Amino acid sequence: MSTLHVLSHSPFGDERFGSCLRILGSQDALLLCGDATYALQPGTQPFQALQALHQQRFVLLEDAQARGLAIADWIVAVDYPAFVELSVRHDKVNTWL
Repeated sequence: MSTLHVLSHSPFGDERFGSCLRILGSQDALLLCGDATYALQPGTQPFQALQALHQQRFVLLEDAQARGLAIADWIVAVDYPAFVELSVRHDKVNTWL
């Protein structure tokens, strides 16, 4: 059983980012959107933590572009239709509110 974890809050504001990474299962995937895309800032602890993950990693392209963030080659940029497809592909979706 797989879960798509959707993070939208900044990884620098609270513990949601770290908590999410700790519970990711081997079949799970992670989607960054909103302010969670700030985790893609090179040289930061969240960036390094994301790089080290073995699970699938996605970022909502529109949100990364809106924040002027470059998208690393190890994360897959998706649009809204692909976001919906990811949600359907996984057994569960967990949005970290």
